[in-house]
Amino acid sequence: MNILITGGGGFLGSQLARELNSRTAISPSGGAPAAIDRIVLADKSFSPTSRAKIGPRILLKEGDIGDPSFALSLMGHNLGVVFHLAAMVSGDGERDPSGCWRTNVEGTRHLLEACRKASSGTVIVFASSLAVFGGAGMPAIVSDDTKPFPQTTYGMTKLVGELMINDYSRKGFVDGRAARLPTVFIRPGRPNAAASSFASAVLREPLNGQSYSLPVPMTQGVPLLGYRRVVHNLVRLAEVPAALIGGDRVVTMPSTRYEISKMIAALAETARRRGITLGAVTESPDDAIIRIVRGWPEGTEGSRARTLGMKADDSAQQVIDEYIEDFL
Repeated sequence: MNILITGGGGFLGSQLARELNSRTAISPSGGAPAAIDRIVLADKSFSPTSRAKIGPRILLKEGDIGDPSFALSLMGHNLGVVFHLAAMVSGDGERDPSGCWRTNVEGTRHLLEACRKASSGTVIVFASSLAVFGGAGMPAIVSDDTKPFPQTTYGMTKLVGELMINDYSRKGFVDGRAARLPTVFIRPGRPNAAASSFASAVLREPLNGQSYSLPVPMTQGVPLLGYRRVVHNLVRLAEVPAALIGGDRVVTMPSTRYEISKMIAALAETARRRGITLGAVTESPDDAIIRIVRGWPEGTEGSRARTLGMKADDSAQQVIDEYIEDFL
């Protein structure tokens, strides 16, 4: 069986590919274990580092998911599971709403259509976001029962993607599942254009011995999920039997609510324990970032996801230690 990961050149896609490449098999929709023959990573481009790390079972394909012919070209023989991570992120989406629609909505539709034409019932896991929530009536802690009301173009496009996943699944065209992801941390490398990138940078830059200007208040609360648990949850969602998910294929991932000041305190304790000298963190408010972030929830309830076998982190220290082990 082959597996496709769109957005495979990004951090989360590469971590997911790493996990799947360590496995011999996967059990789509709770079925019998199927041997993983090939993992196809699709993205606009791949860095030399990404190319150097590919294994014998991994194939790279470059192209634009907004182009329907590219989506069709990804439908190889014996494709069993698709992880659809490709997207334009929140900051870029606000600056370029047309591009956000083309990538996040049209790209998702092209992929779903390609799957439908290639083989009905393909398991497809769509990476959605807590950015589907917002508005004055939004509770601080959201769940699968909370009404979506996105306050960004990015969040709107993710909500449209969720609706398409439900509709294509209802018709039997695909066996879709959508994971509403909180902010994923700690991401290595340079900050991206996501409004939430501060949640990684506030830990990553000091660990690298660099100072960091925090664009939100120290008191800001954010729902976070470490990258290892995100990968586990995405694979688990692909393996959950469709009957257990039911007609509503959208699952809000579990997370932990962190206050930025407490994240920094956890970082300081980890650095003390490991003998690491940290760079300084100072507040430097960015009104545009603050406005976007304050429109998001501060936590997730996540009981349905936990019932289906998905996990949250034990602590911030756990995620910091894992990042140090993997990337420093």
